[in-house]
Amino acid sequence: MARVLITGGAGFLGSHLCQRFLDEGDFVYCMDNFITGSPDNIAEMMKNENFEFIHHDVSNYIYVPGELDFILHFASPASPIDYLKYPIQTMKVGSLGTHKALGLAKAKNARILLASTSEVYGDPLIHPQPESYWGNVNPVGFRGVYDEAKRFGEALTMAYHRYHGVDTRIVRIFNTYGPRMRFNDGRAIPTFIDQALKDEPVTVFGDGSQTRSVCYVDDLVEGIYRLLMSAETDPVNIGNQHELTMLELAQEIIDITGSKSKIIFKALPDDDPKVRQPDTTRANEILKWEAKIGRTEGLKKTIDDFKKRLGID
Repeated sequence: MARVLITGGAGFLGSHLCQRFLDEGDFVYCMDNFITGSPDNIAEMMKNENFEFIHHDVSNYIYVPGELDFILHFASPASPIDYLKYPIQTMKVGSLGTHKALGLAKAKNARILLASTSEVYGDPLIHPQPESYWGNVNPVGFRGVYDEAKRFGEALTMAYHRYHGVDTRIVRIFNTYGPRMRFNDGRAIPTFIDQALKDEPVTVFGDGSQTRSVCYVDDLVEGIYRLLMSAETDPVNIGNQHELTMLELAQEIIDITGSKSKIIFKALPDDDPKVRQPDTTRANEILKWEAKIGRTEGLKKTIDDFKKRLGID
């Protein structure tokens, strides 16, 4: 039985990772301050004797008793609506929080995996984006608080790896969706689903031609688990390679839900990436991983979860 700490464990991705390690028979410490996470995400897990919740802000000193085998640092606001609301907390959890997590990994001789993001590529000038691309980020723009926090976190992780010999992994996560996403987190899929289920206008930014590549959460969790168990210390992209426009995604969700919603257009936010698609060659070769769950199947599962939580038949 491994002993695992997951920071941000009550968040969307963190809670799915907590469940994965519990399913593997491991003991899980879930650490969260609920700034964007939710107790609902871990309510069932609280009944498991191999699960322990620690209410804590990882930007402060972290204490966990006993031995630790793995640390997964997932604490961070992760959508524009969140990091625009909490810009300083976002910078602190990506810098101070990463520092505290790395310090704990060093003290416990634990392997640590940093949750980084495709946002380190900014509004990319290379398409699709390989791990070797250094990115096109506006450090003083509104989105810079998230982009630069993650870029700093990657640099600090590699510094601890090279200088202190800490056993590190870095995953660059591309757009992910699935059950437990917040209705109001501002990202496209939960927003479109929420609006479509309520027959409200579905709001698409710009002309809808900007692209994303969306990955179902179960596929992402599998990729992260394989990376953690691998020997790969350089960053690895994990995401679905199938690219589509936001307009196509909105229409697809309207069709699946059978909604009466019409699409309306709003101004594109500052520094919103025009394209986003992972080059997953390294994940395919090193981890023998690829996204397997089709978008229609994944969206139906996500919509069913939203219906259940919204009380819609």
